[in-house]
Amino acid sequence: MTADLRGALLVAGTTSDAGKSVLTTGLCRWLARQGVNVAPFKAQNMSNNSMVTADGAEIGRAQWVQAIAARAEPEAAMNPVLLKPGSDRRSHVVLMGRPWGDLDASSFADARSSLEQAAYAAFDDLASRYDVVVCEGAGSPTEINLREHDFVNMGLAQHAQLPVVVVGDIDRGGVFAAMYGTLKLMPEADQRLLRAFVINKFRGESSLLEPGLRMIEEATERPVLGVLPWLPDLWLDSEDAIDLEGRRALRDPGVPLQVAVVRFPRISNFTDVDALAVEPGVDVHFVDSPEGVKGADLVVLPGTRATLDDLAWLRQRGLEGPLVERHRGGEPILGICGGFQMLGQRVADPDGAESGTQAASTGLGLLPARTTFRREKVLGRPRGHALGHEVDGYEIHHGEVTVRGGEPFLDGCREGATWGTLWHGAFENDGFRRAFLEQVASDANRVDWKPGTDTVFADQRERRIEALADAVEEHLDTRALLDMIASGGQGSRT
Repeated sequence: MTADLRGALLVAGTTSDAGKSVLTTGLCRWLARQGVNVAPFKAQNMSNNSMVTADGAEIGRAQWVQAIAARAEPEAAMNPVLLKPGSDRRSHVVLMGRPWGDLDASSFADARSSLEQAAYAAFDDLASRYDVVVCEGAGSPTEINLREHDFVNMGLAQHAQLPVVVVGDIDRGGVFAAMYGTLKLMPEADQRLLRAFVINKFRGESSLLEPGLRMIEEATERPVLGVLPWLPDLWLDSEDAIDLEGRRALRDPGVPLQVAVVRFPRISNFTDVDALAVEPGVDVHFVDSPEGVKGADLVVLPGTRATLDDLAWLRQRGLEGPLVERHRGGEPILGICGGFQMLGQRVADPDGAESGTQAASTGLGLLPARTTFRREKVLGRPRGHALGHEVDGYEIHHGEVTVRGGEPFLDGCREGATWGTLWHGAFENDGFRRAFLEQVASDANRVDWKPGTDTVFADQRERRIEALADAVEEHLDTRALLDMIASGGQGSRT
């Protein structure tokens, strides 16, 4: 059947972080393994985790890894609208991979129509070029206060008459009520498109779950296509900052190299540290207090969507003093993008490019760099050399950094054991990652610690994607899924 399969599917969720991204990724790889020409799609993503495609477009990091899972070239059409929140009420908008402008909560409704049209056009374009498009919703499909203007969940499903599968996270509790409520809160036209459910993150005795599966199928007149198991250590490039804890720290029976990552309120591209966490003998954890950075072998200041605001937060939390002391004592610090900008002498936003208002602040003064925010965004895929290795990465920033002094380091600089770069993704380069960690261990007087020699980050990601596809094949009714895709939104629910 897969040889001539054509159609699309929307994966929605009972809540945020229910497993939509995970199931979409697994489906993309499982379909690709069947020889299907498949593409991922998310009409609108709200995330500060993004990636630059080969042609210079910015899309959500989750859609980028879903494209990798689909064995497709990542492109802007796979995530036509990307909202990057800089505050609770204001977001930077990326449209078809390019900066579009900034919106606050009061003006978003007026812009929604043009964003919706662009999203539908992108889906139609993908559907014309790929056999199957696996779409991921956002939040819940029953945000009833937003349904009128929705184009990410049931609005998209109605546009293309997509069959909808709703995934629920049983680990949260109340999964049956969430699935039943999701259906019953939908208007009748949307209910007709909701075709089935999937339960995610189950751990325990399956026989105890069986009565609930039968009852929810009777109550909703929709099948449960399967129950995906709890898969420990299954991190993937996430879009949600709530996915930080329990996602990265790989424990080692010895004394691991301790990496403390400052958890900014507007943290972005925290996936940069994933490659550190897969290295044997490295413990990555997120901190937000002075106690959290004390005793760490390396402190990382990651990217942020609100450099000035998060710099003020860092000071309010009492982190400035311990960081200055680390620098003076030659203890390793790394700043990436916004974190690098904070380590400099001054950060200025004369045109309100980042915050919407003119603002400036002295930096931490640990590196000879000054940052001025510009309205033009830099999107790039740079290549270079560091610590004896070729390195490639990607850049996404409005800040223009001027470096006057220090030792050059990936378009940034280094002074002693304090490092700063604008490049994301550098640690995915295996040789460079090991060389950097070895230098960190030396600077931290960890003569007992040496990096591994055989960890390949790309292979680690592939193993996780393959594990998801295996779970789809083993635990879901894939025949029913294929029938659902082929029949579209008008097929039978059972």
